[in-house]
Amino acid sequence: MTERPLDRFDRAILRELGADGRLSVVALAARIGLSKSPTQARLRRLEAAGVIRGYRAVIDAGALGAAHVVFVEVRLGDTREAALAAFDAAVRRVPEIEECHLIAGGFDYLLKLRTRDIAHYRKVLAETLSGLPHVTATSTHVAMETVKERGG
Repeated sequence: MTERPLDRFDRAILRELGADGRLSVVALAARIGLSKSPTQARLRRLEAAGVIRGYRAVIDAGALGAAHVVFVEVRLGDTREAALAAFDAAVRRVPEIEECHLIAGGFDYLLKLRTRDIAHYRKVLAETLSGLPHVTATSTHVAMETVKERGG
């Protein structure tokens, strides 16, 4: 949105939809203090500009049998652009990996995985993570409790 910065109404729309993405345009307009038409126009503009990238349900991971959360530090043996691209592409194919972040620091990537339990994670680590392109080392941190999570 380089042509027009976000104003207080845009930010209010984003805040309200971030809390409840199922709000109708009428309800959203009432919450932000605008009528339906300008709210709808702003919403379309935010979507077209890519500020709103989509709408999704917040799913209880435990209901899907994926309540076990681990964070994994990954070190690569090669960090040239082609190696990073190969790693990135491989990560996108692993369903247990919920998030992947390239990190500036003592390791190269930080992954967030969800699995059924520690035994399932151990299998994913041995059979999948360790075999991802250019991986030379991993370090696992098991989450004991989720205190705050976006959307929850």
